[in-house]
Parts: sequence; structure tokens; C-alpha cells
Amino acid sequence: MRDLQRQVNETLAMITARWKRSPRIGLICGSGLSRIIEPLRPEAVFSFDELPHFVPSTALGHAGKLICGEWHEMPVVAMQGRLHFYEGYTLAEITYPIRVMKSLGVEILIVTSASGGMNPQHRPGQIIVLDDHINMMGDNPLAGWNDDELGPRYPDMSQPYDVELSNRAIEIARQRGIVLQKGIYVGVKGPNYETRAEYRFFRMMGADVVGMSTVPETLVAVHAGMRVVGLSTITNVCLPDALSPTSGQQVIDVAHKAASQVRQIIDGLIQTESRNYHSELFRD
Repeated sequence: MRDLQRQVNETLAMITARWKRSPRIGLICGSGLSRIIEPLRPEAVFSFDELPHFVPSTALGHAGKLICGEWHEMPVVAMQGRLHFYEGYTLAEITYPIRVMKSLGVEILIVTSASGGMNPQHRPGQIIVLDDHINMMGDNPLAGWNDDELGPRYPDMSQPYDVELSNRAIEIARQRGIVLQKGIYVGVKGPNYETRAEYRFFRMMGADVVGMSTVPETLVAVHAGMRVVGLSTITNVCLPDALSPTSGQQVIDVAHKAASQVRQIIDGLIQTESRNYHSELFRD
């Protein structure tokens, strides 16, 4: 996409006409997790379909809004809902909002999602902080022409999820009595849920949870030089020898119930960043 920077600038023009602040933190709400941004005080709200070069969200449980506001005295921009490969969009379209967030000033991206748990110790509603991922989507948003001003041709992915932020999330969860474990996420295209053989295969590969998002956004965020922390809510346990049917509404319902704990972890992360940010301003 050779005119990507031009498109981003056109989107920025609309956003900055109504919101003048520069956010340090970006947030993506996964399926059933729209409630996690309740502490965010909105200052400007945009529907995806009104923003230039954004595409509308069609997935169940995704509002498709970009919300700009303040959380713990920090400017934050949040996607209330996300875009998915299975909706028929290209990975460039799916990850375009990440490019816009980076251009707004975002340095830290918090990615949330709903996923199927493949570890026998998992239970519905449990939260996983992502330690790594496996891309099984059959495509990559970084393929094609590369704009060196946006990121390197061959970005390193030895640590896609920031260790310091992940460990901080674990400590925040411990302090608030929330069980949080590290895990590896495998991203698939969807929209169907996996077969028993696929669950066995993914587990053999070393994956702990499986979902239909997260990986494209993380790849682009790391390419752009952003620090990423991923939180995935296990909505159903996928054990091949004891597999029960799963529905989209079931996934939404379980994620909705777990949203308060996800919100507490995010609240702690933003609160810590706010203290760090204001300490830097004081030192300056």
C-alpha cells in the first residue's frame, strides 16, 4: 500500500479536528469486552464508517467505534470492537487503525481478545497474558511493499509481547486477586470454530489458546515500534476428547462476565503509565 501515509494523514485530519490530544496508550476491545473501557472518559467518538479509510465492523459484539478520551489523567484511544480477517477484509484494512494510533502518538498497545483454551487446566472466564503467538492465518499484514518510514522491512519478532508490561500485568492481577497466567496464542482466519484434529494439532505446536484476531495487530504494532501487551479471555475450553459445541453468543456471554477482571488489569497498567508519564513531566 504505497499511499498508506497519505491515507493515515487524511484520517488524522478528521480525528485531530475534534480531538487535539496525543495519546500514549492504545486499546483494542475484543469480542464481548466492550465494557473494559467504562473508566475511559470520552472526549471524541467516531464510528469506523465515518473515518476516512476505516472499514465498518460486522462481527457479533463489536460496536465499531474509535473512542478518544482520558483514563487516569492519561489520553487514551480505544477501538470499541475490532476488525477480523473472516469479515472479508484484507489484513492491511484490519490493521489500518493501528497505523492511525501510532501516528496519533501511541507507544503502548493493549490488545484484548476472546479465545478457546486448549490446556486441560483452563476454565471459562480465565485470563491469559500473551507470551508469544503463532500465525496460522495464511497471510501477513507486513507482506508487500514496505515504507521504511513506518517500520523495517524485516522486523524482529523474537519478543512480540513486551516482557516488562506482561510481568507488570501479572503483578497487578496478583495484587487484585485475579488469576493470570502466561500463554501462547495461535491466530486463525475463522470464522468457524476448530475441529478436534485442529485443536490437537495446535496443542502439539505449543499453543495454549486459539482465536481469530490479535496476531495481525501485534505484527503491525511491533513493526511500527510500539510495545504490546496482550490479554486474552478464555471463553470455552477446547479439549478434543471432551469437545462441546460452541456458539458465538456463548463466547460473547462468557467474555462479558469476565470483562470486569480484564478492566482491573488494564486500569492498573494505565495507572502505572500515568504515574510514569507525569513523573517525566515533573522531571522535565
